[in-house]
Amino acid sequence: MSDVREEERAHLTIGIIGAGSIGSTIARRLARHGHDVAIANSRGPETIGEAALRTGARAVDAAEVARGVDVLIVSVPMNRNADIAEHVRSAPEGAVVVDTSNYYPMRDGSMHDFEQGVPESVWLSELFGRPIAKAWNAIISQSFDAKATEPGDPSRVAIPVAADRDADRAVAMQLVEQTGFDAVDAGVLAESWRQQPGSPVYCTDRTRAEMPGWLAAAEKERVPQRRDLAMDAIGGYVEAGGTVDGPFLVAINRACYS
Repeated sequence: MSDVREEERAHLTIGIIGAGSIGSTIARRLARHGHDVAIANSRGPETIGEAALRTGARAVDAAEVARGVDVLIVSVPMNRNADIAEHVRSAPEGAVVVDTSNYYPMRDGSMHDFEQGVPESVWLSELFGRPIAKAWNAIISQSFDAKATEPGDPSRVAIPVAADRDADRAVAMQLVEQTGFDAVDAGVLAESWRQQPGSPVYCTDRTRAEMPGWLAAAEKERVPQRRDLAMDAIGGYVEAGGTVDGPFLVAINRACYS
């Protein structure tokens, strides 16, 4: 069981591996909530942009980012997770590990287990040798940057969270809420394919009220097919000179994944 007890969650020591748009936004939002946040990438702390640090997060070396953390958030492309596995394994035994990554074969190369239907976070938990939670993977960076709102807003965008351990899921859900979105319990990692690319909740900006129905509507064999359909549609639009922005991506995802 996670060592992060409910009464201790007001102030957490958080490490983030990956300083792309999602990782940087998480760092900024969680530091603003008073957490002690350190963020690292593969190129060194001097290359981490000001956007990730302006509310108090610290840039550190990747070898240091997991040291003494309560929570470690991994936000790198799927094909880079093997490169950072040693850092994840170095986190304290009681730390909650949260995965934000997604598998895209056109970027990551074909990975056999995923092509055979193994849920991404199940595979990643085995790679890291650690229980993990899956969160923040099912929202585009534009929505994550622009659509954060306060709790109680009926149009607030929801983010699904899956984990095998209730304590891990609870911590991840709290942090999702603190980044400005409703957290929805999406069950165990074996069911986390329901929030992978191509599923009806993936990057479609569903609300808390809508999320359970769309999670249930996912069809496992069709999820990768719909992922590839959307990528083909976006690629064709770009080749024709179209401009891709956040509203377009949400619209095309809703059309292809629903």
